[in-house]
Amino acid sequence: MPSSPLPDLVPLLPQLFLLASGLVLLVVGALRERDGASRVVAPLAVLTLLVAAAIAGVLDRTPRTLLGGHFRFDAMAAFLEVLVLVGAAASILLADTYQEDERIDRFELPLLALFAGLGMSLMVRADSLLGLYMALELQSLPLYVMAAFQRDQLRSTEAGLKYFVLGALASGMLLYGCSLVYGFTGTLAFATLAEGFGPGSAGGVPTGAVVGLVFVIAGLAFKLAAVPFHMWTPDVYEGAPTSVTAFLAAAPKVAAVGLTLRLLMGPMADWAAQWQQVVALVALASMLLGSLAGLVQSNIKRLMAYSGIANIGFALVGVAAGTREGVEAALVYMAIYLAMTLGTFGCILAMRRQGTYVERIEELAGLSTRHPLMAAGLAIFMFSLAGIPPLAGFFGKYFVFLAAVRAELTWLAVLGLLASVVGAYYYLRIVKLVYFDPPGEPFDVPTATGLRLVTALSAIAILGFVVLPGPLFEAAAGAASSLASSAVAVPGR
Repeated sequence: MPSSPLPDLVPLLPQLFLLASGLVLLVVGALRERDGASRVVAPLAVLTLLVAAAIAGVLDRTPRTLLGGHFRFDAMAAFLEVLVLVGAAASILLADTYQEDERIDRFELPLLALFAGLGMSLMVRADSLLGLYMALELQSLPLYVMAAFQRDQLRSTEAGLKYFVLGALASGMLLYGCSLVYGFTGTLAFATLAEGFGPGSAGGVPTGAVVGLVFVIAGLAFKLAAVPFHMWTPDVYEGAPTSVTAFLAAAPKVAAVGLTLRLLMGPMADWAAQWQQVVALVALASMLLGSLAGLVQSNIKRLMAYSGIANIGFALVGVAAGTREGVEAALVYMAIYLAMTLGTFGCILAMRRQGTYVERIEELAGLSTRHPLMAAGLAIFMFSLAGIPPLAGFFGKYFVFLAAVRAELTWLAVLGLLASVVGAYYYLRIVKLVYFDPPGEPFDVPTATGLRLVTALSAIAILGFVVLPGPLFEAAAGAASSLASSAVAVPGR
């Protein structure tokens, strides 16, 4: 008797729930389009994402392959899936009243965020190059539309066009790399590639397959906004609606790092000595460019773009280590980064004066005298992003640098530390403006419940990590251990 296919669907419950709910909400939005559909669809989309995250969090984490071996569910997938789905839900909450104020209050926007969340949840489960590509495109296509959602503004349509054109180029590179790998190895599955790329593989690895993997890594670097594939980031962050920028800066970065770990610590684990130096140089370039370019920014959204580039560089330091400790450090860093980014954008979305949203950093002058709670929250996020102890951002950087040192990449850790010191200037400059400069006109008091809730919870998470770091480290350790069977440490480690 053949076994029932139903047990194989159990690990896919979060994705099935997201897909079914998204289709139902699409119908609801279409039927109520003239009757405030967004006010109904947005909270339901948030609830859907949170329920899917809860389901992923309670599923049995025994490793298993899904859908013909193209996807995999394990502790790593569960950890990252919870992060990206919660991050997506929080990003929708941040847009509480912004979209209505900017006249883009349409039900399609939270629906696009939901379907992007579905793509991200599949990205962190990818177990073949085909699964990787399909999940990445399912995440990317809604983001292209979201970036250009403010159609009556030139900078938004320009941002969407730039993102789409460069994203299409990156997707083409990734797909070409996948085709090369398949052509030279005859397989797309990570498990089979790991056997073929192992040190005991007969005849060694075909040169064409290695070239293909280089193209795949280049495509992923674009999604990470890592140097030298970062060109789109500042313009898209500035031009897109601020609520969309908050979405772009948070959950997709976590999913992209998770997918990169899947690839490098899976089929390419035995080749760590080869890709390690490339990833280390990309990490160094990202840290340096993000830290230096941020010094001259006057627009806070562009500043967050360069801050994101630098932070991806710090996370890649852990990836470059090529060890289980490095994987764990990178996962912890991305969890902390998610909270810091959401909280910071919560403060940015509260920068509204006489009904108009402002983006100039100088507008924050004297904020502490008018809005002490908002100023305190912004200071917490800036200190954490700068890596000032004892906040969570300090520990995130400490552990990725420690992993690099133990992996004999001391030079990378030292240069990363110097880049962090340089980058601290523009974070501390904001704190100086908030607390020591004479106040300007007061901001409007934020009334959006979702925005205040996400900002407050992000600040609590940053402070709470100092008191209770254990749960996050335990979850990250369990996720890293699920890669241990396929990840092989570099000789000499």
